[in-house]
Amino acid sequence: MNKTFNLLFFIKKNKIRTNGTAPIYLRITIDGKAADIAAKRYIDPQKWDVKAHKAVGNSQEAKTLNIYLKTLEQQVYDSHYQMLKEEDFVTSESLKSKLLGTDISTRMLIPIFQDHNDKVEALVGQDFAPGTLERYKTSLKHTQEFIIWKYKTSDIDITKIDHAFIMDYDFWLRSVRKCANNTAVKYIKNFKKIIRLCMANGWLSKDPFLGYKAKLKAIERPYLTKEEIQTIYEKEFASDRLNQVRDIFLFSCYTGLAYIDVKKLSKSHVNLGIDGDKWIFTHRQKTDTSTRVPLLPLAQELILKYEDHPECVNSNVLFPVLSNQKMNSYLKEIVNRVDISHRKTYIRHDCYIVQWCSNRKCKQNARSYQYKNHSALCEDLG
Repeated sequence: MNKTFNLLFFIKKNKIRTNGTAPIYLRITIDGKAADIAAKRYIDPQKWDVKAHKAVGNSQEAKTLNIYLKTLEQQVYDSHYQMLKEEDFVTSESLKSKLLGTDISTRMLIPIFQDHNDKVEALVGQDFAPGTLERYKTSLKHTQEFIIWKYKTSDIDITKIDHAFIMDYDFWLRSVRKCANNTAVKYIKNFKKIIRLCMANGWLSKDPFLGYKAKLKAIERPYLTKEEIQTIYEKEFASDRLNQVRDIFLFSCYTGLAYIDVKKLSKSHVNLGIDGDKWIFTHRQKTDTSTRVPLLPLAQELILKYEDHPECVNSNVLFPVLSNQKMNSYLKEIVNRVDISHRKTYIRHDCYIVQWCSNRKCKQNARSYQYKNHSALCEDLG
């Protein structure tokens, strides 16, 4: 709802015509922002009452002009009232467009969201990671499903997005989609970026997220123990794909590198460190920082195992890494076969490096990863 709304008529003396008359304009001011509309009438500046904002005198000409201006003023009031009923919030420019018949074209949410995702996709590998694009795609899909569920339509005018929309979307994610708290908060956060984009472009004048509060909850995830890692290491599977996934997972455990960082590793990333041993020199994608990782004997063993693998040779990578989705799927299968009670996915491998490493490299590891109490946890695996 608008806080202030004012109208006044005035003449523009800098546009006086050759016959000495000046054009009359109507100024619409809403919440401090003004827009001028030509009244399509002219008057001698000497016959205009600046304070009363109307023609001076009781002549028929003055009466006719003032009646016309009063009628135009009433049209503005009527249009403003109608727009408030439909939109809840009106700007001076939108009201002006309404009066002139050049209403601002309706902007729908889904095309705006899709355009954002298209731009993210074009910048994947430069400013965005592939995973970021997938998250926005999923967020768009959820948004479309919510709109259909709530409004029985495939899209919605962005000016219709209010606080109630956000609260209902949050409820839908948690109830219909059965998302956990953190998952729901992340989807809402992705949607909030689209709203910020609309506001930055001036398409929305009010932030629907005002008053909305949701926080991520800290989640304690179980670490793999040394015994569990050893069980996975010793287990041989009849399927080559499971053995391959197991080896890549173990390499992640021995180095603390994330899935995407292992996937990008090539022989050029392996070099001698200042201690004369082999290290991995790479760039972490998630943090966009360079990192150095000492190669434990078991990690080197795995690299040698795959150095002649066709995919490694042809693509110049250290390991034939599958997609993240397949890796997680096969890891669950591995976990079930080795009877590890608590569920683990690929992304938990990086916790294991906190619990054990080679004593010989303990100090270097502690400096590289900045883990607390690292020296108290390490064991000699040499």
